[in-house]
Amino acid sequence: MVEKRTQTEIDRIAEKWVDTLCELDPDYRIWLGRAGDVSEFADYSPNGHATYFAAVRSCLKDLRSAEVADDIDRVTKMDLTGDLELALELNESNWHLRDLNNIASPAQGIRDVFDLMPTEGVEAWEAIAAKLGNVSTALSGYRQSLSDGIRHGLVPARRQIIEVIAQTERNGGAEGFFVDFATNATPKDLPASLRADLRTAAESARLAYLEFGSFLREVLSPASHEQDGVGRDMYGLHSRNFLGASVDLDETYEWGIDELARMKSEQEAIAKRISGGTVADAVAALDNDPSRKIHGTDALQEWMQKLSDAAVRELGKHHFDIAEPMRKLECHIAPTKDGGIYYTGPSDDFSRAGRMWWSVPEGVTEFDTWRETTTVYHEGVPGHHLQISQAVYNSAELNTWRRQLAGSSGHAEGWALYAERLMAELGYLDDDGDRFGMLDGQRMRAARVVLDIGVHLGKKRPDGNGTWDADFAYEFMRDNVLMEDEFVRFEVNRYLGWPGQAPSYKIGQRIWEDLRAESQRRDGASFSLAAWHKRALDIGGTGLDTLRTAVLGDW
Repeated sequence: MVEKRTQTEIDRIAEKWVDTLCELDPDYRIWLGRAGDVSEFADYSPNGHATYFAAVRSCLKDLRSAEVADDIDRVTKMDLTGDLELALELNESNWHLRDLNNIASPAQGIRDVFDLMPTEGVEAWEAIAAKLGNVSTALSGYRQSLSDGIRHGLVPARRQIIEVIAQTERNGGAEGFFVDFATNATPKDLPASLRADLRTAAESARLAYLEFGSFLREVLSPASHEQDGVGRDMYGLHSRNFLGASVDLDETYEWGIDELARMKSEQEAIAKRISGGTVADAVAALDNDPSRKIHGTDALQEWMQKLSDAAVRELGKHHFDIAEPMRKLECHIAPTKDGGIYYTGPSDDFSRAGRMWWSVPEGVTEFDTWRETTTVYHEGVPGHHLQISQAVYNSAELNTWRRQLAGSSGHAEGWALYAERLMAELGYLDDDGDRFGMLDGQRMRAARVVLDIGVHLGKKRPDGNGTWDADFAYEFMRDNVLMEDEFVRFEVNRYLGWPGQAPSYKIGQRIWEDLRAESQRRDGASFSLAAWHKRALDIGGTGLDTLRTAVLGDW
């Protein structure tokens, strides 16, 4: 049992920052599993934005003057300072005035939080009813910011607006999320008055989304443009935000091209073993193998859970120290139908377990295990669940911000891709089909690096025919992934509207692997992979520059 660390001045600043976030955005209470009123949303209006950044500046002032007590403080101060300073840079760019895309903007977040709200007992459903009733206010504030963007000439690309309009119609439909949630998801033993309140509040939320869709169609879209790329300066900001590190974008683009070629070559070699032919021949052989086929979402959920449980059990025996509270990982079919697969972490006391979510598109009823085995390892153990739950479990040393809110996409997604390769290294992907599927995912992530930097920086196309645009991006992605067109379309639109995020997976993996290699070089014969994993994960989430400094001790 690790002795509880005495709270330092920097810990207190970090804890106060978490409290501030919970006050300004009660959704943080839901994510953290904290008590308190969760019925409100963040204020997405320009006034709410200004209030948030006044708090950022206040926290940053306190942090800069605080004295460091030990290495844990050094990490906290370095990472939280960098996080807040970069937030101010993004604020100066006025990105929030055009913050709308098909996957990770307030348009999705206002709905997505309901997936994490507790649903046990009358009080939980009263909170849900109250929050449903406030969806309209949240979307109204968001509309004000987007309207401000129009006045400043800062609007999202029309492609993203069209995608979100379709989402508002699905959410706001007569059989959409809100209606389904308030009728089919509610327990039958709730008081009749509460059930009526839920239906009324859900109807309000449904209509609010339809009204928001009308605003997008009638006001924002006519003011928008067709330019998907955001340019080098804006892209550089977003890349740093998602990595917690600065990288040479031109060198990274060329590395991405080389890495993609390497993934393709490795995949083609395994394809020959599977079918004696091309990648397409191997796909056909695997897709026609009934032992690798799953029918229906119930069977998919059961398969996910079984594979996840086995990974926790086996890796906990030999390769990782997985504490008992961390061993519970729930696999769910998400209530949305947008095609994403994602992980949500446990609450601070583990009363809500870590969860793996699969958002299955409408009409998709068959799934292939060879494609998805590595996905379970990516989202679960040794991927996101091990990484995030380890930080949560390390509460004796890490303050709340460090164990629950800190980190970057490059740290999290880079680790998850590293974890996929680690499973191959440890012998869990020796089956040619499963390894072929892992390589398909790795090839896709390498393609993302090239596509994302290519489109947003207007780079020369790899085929030498002009510069990148959306049409070539779709073509390029189709050539490099084994996905139906519906998935390809969703993915490419995601990259176009969320600059810098998609490459953070593969770039993050590169940095994790480089860091391991450097640690092994320095430690020599004394290097222990298991001990290195524990040391790195015990740090918790950070930016990748902070991670390198902390792991190597190069203060």
